[in-house]
Amino acid sequence: MLISETPLDRQFAACMRRFDPGMDIAVEWAAKLACHALGEGHVCLDLRTWAGSEVGPGLRLPSVLAWKQALFTSAVVGQPGDFKPMIVEGDRLYLARYWQYENNLAENLLAKAVAICAECDLERLKADLDRLFAHNAGQCPDWQKTAAAIAVLRRLCVISGGPGTGKTSTVVRILAALQSQADGGLRIALAAPTGKAAARMQDSIRAQKYKLDLPEAIVGSIPETASTLHRLLGSKPDSQYFRHNRDNPLPVDVVVIDESSMIDLALLCKLLEALPAKARLIMLGDKDQLAAVEAGAVFGDLCAGQGFTGPFLSLLQKTVGAKSETSEDASLPPLLNAVELTPPPRGGKGEAKGALGAGRAKSEVSALGDCIVLLKHSHRFGTHSGIGELARRVNEAEDSLPVRQILLEGGFTDIAWRSQFDEADLLEKMEIGYRHYFDLVGSGAGGVEVLSAFNRFRVLAAHHEGPASASSANRLYESFIRQRLRVPNYERWYPGRPIIVTRNDYGLKVFNGDVGVCLWAESELRVCFEDGEGGLRSIAPARLPEHEPVYAMTVHKSQGSEFDEALLLLPETASPVLNRALVYTGITRAKSRAEIWGGQDILAAAVRNAPERSSGLRERLWA
Repeated sequence: MLISETPLDRQFAACMRRFDPGMDIAVEWAAKLACHALGEGHVCLDLRTWAGSEVGPGLRLPSVLAWKQALFTSAVVGQPGDFKPMIVEGDRLYLARYWQYENNLAENLLAKAVAICAECDLERLKADLDRLFAHNAGQCPDWQKTAAAIAVLRRLCVISGGPGTGKTSTVVRILAALQSQADGGLRIALAAPTGKAAARMQDSIRAQKYKLDLPEAIVGSIPETASTLHRLLGSKPDSQYFRHNRDNPLPVDVVVIDESSMIDLALLCKLLEALPAKARLIMLGDKDQLAAVEAGAVFGDLCAGQGFTGPFLSLLQKTVGAKSETSEDASLPPLLNAVELTPPPRGGKGEAKGALGAGRAKSEVSALGDCIVLLKHSHRFGTHSGIGELARRVNEAEDSLPVRQILLEGGFTDIAWRSQFDEADLLEKMEIGYRHYFDLVGSGAGGVEVLSAFNRFRVLAAHHEGPASASSANRLYESFIRQRLRVPNYERWYPGRPIIVTRNDYGLKVFNGDVGVCLWAESELRVCFEDGEGGLRSIAPARLPEHEPVYAMTVHKSQGSEFDEALLLLPETASPVLNRALVYTGITRAKSRAEIWGGQDILAAAVRNAPERSSGLRERLWA
């Protein structure tokens, strides 16, 4: 099992050898592999995955037991609690900082989970929830209403659901119920991992809050402005630390995070440390979407546990007033028949057994299960939706056969698959997809209308570079449109040129992931962005931070976005980034129609590839 060593891997191992000149070769390779694992999104190195592997000509790594013995003889490796650069716990090798992140995050999450807000007025809460969720009358159980009750009764609430399951509408009602409890006096912060996700969050909340049947003072106390997590915490230039931390906590009572699947281990750890002990944390996301680019799959680990405990079910029963879907077993607590109980973590490759959960109070682990709700009813993708059924099969299929069947049968008009294509086919599809958009640009339509038209169609790619990538599709179509519009070669900008920002600029209020289009404004070309209030902000092209064309974008960049129609472009050869979560995320960006273009073998490889990131967080949370 060979790896492509990076310069960083080699330099880290060389640094460790300077601290321990007599280091065993197996320890040096452990350092290289641990550094490399972080670069691939793992929190730690699972020693069992690599034990006995050949990592070079004539060089084979030892067994787990022998490898750990060699590690513990090194001056740079220690056990939990030791002040060493690398830490071994169970069969996992961590860089010390990431061991600390993981341990601290688990402790803080469990501490939040245990805390029950005894000061709640249950009678007022029940009345508010009945009014706020009256539109769900007849749903049994009403999981949106249950999620709202949990968010008020506990200091941690995790809500996972796919597109259209009502996460944002639920959280608006949660905030209304919370402010009702506090007579509008709570300090609430709204945040998301990216500027684009934060903008969409505040747009959704602004659209939803004024529909609520509550006193004007309560509705008015629900915030409308969201920020990035980095801005909320107070990022420092050229530093991994934030202004807000354990010693300088955030001045908030409630923090709501959208698109939580995109948050990495280190960032969430720092957020939890900056939260006051009595502050609530509400996390929204889709556990089946792509995990964070950085190390960890925290949201997926959080949503991997058991269902509600009996005592908390009784409290929910008083508050929500729901009944179970079946009365076959009257001895079960209310709602329990309808609760999906997720099995505890499986042992085996990639999941170490050991002492990670040792000493953890059972009540803490059980309490975490009381804080998690999975929303499954999609208001966007009903029973007749091919996109919804395809997404379900991608997530649940053990192999690609059910996925290929639904695509080949042709029973749904909103999904399609093309296994063979060339650049001419792609260019024709993009020309059709963006034709209406450029018609509006040519007619001088307003910027709001033009931006809305641009979001009707998008090409999504697994790769940023290479054949069948976002960059190649952008070059293909931009060359075509420049010729059609007769744009001189020396001109970079032209009306209708869309770009995506790739670096935050807080001064201009444009953020990584923001999409703008170039239009004429007052006799000059300006790049127009939505301002979050239904209007536009225009910026001179020369002032923009780093950016690139966005006729096509990677699936990673598309998270948090929605398009009427999306074309998912698969690469010509399989790669580590091509996996089940990527396919699921790509097709669920589409609201009305999703197409997959890629060979049968590539699609099959993607659906079968459901990698788990190595970490001990799941075991710390659920052991």
